[in-house]
Amino acid sequence: MIFADFVCFKAIIPELKVQDRDGVIAELVSALDKAGRLGKGKSKELARAVIKREKEASTGMGKGVAVPHVKHKAVKDVVAVIGLSSAGIDFSALDKQPVYSVILLISPADEPDKHLQAMENIFRHLQHEKFRKFLRQCRSMTQIEDLLREADEGSSLVV
Repeated sequence: MIFADFVCFKAIIPELKVQDRDGVIAELVSALDKAGRLGKGKSKELARAVIKREKEASTGMGKGVAVPHVKHKAVKDVVAVIGLSSAGIDFSALDKQPVYSVILLISPADEPDKHLQAMENIFRHLQHEKFRKFLRQCRSMTQIEDLLREADEGSSLVV
């Protein structure tokens, strides 16, 4: 599975408006909803589910990145959206540092294999410092999409 299989490029937010964890999750879920990628009228329910999951264990993995995720019956396909914050967000990350790049992943409850494939792809790229650095430097939806497509092609520029 590659980024193009599950990232909703139309919903990308190159500069998040809110600066708190729960607000960021709600903003990203709302962007997916506006892009038509969620079940009708399920935006608030999905945001609550992601926040509940986040309260159980932080998805702030350190190095400026968080990957909030949830499996939920309100979605038919695995979908992700990316949001960036130049100010940084407190995500209770493992390294206690602010988060600048957030990748929100929502998967169908009945397709755990697809969820794992998407997570594996995300983490495979996030483990590379170059990828994290380039992602954080992006300033537009187009730059983020281009970076993800380069990563999908296996470009040595980003990994």
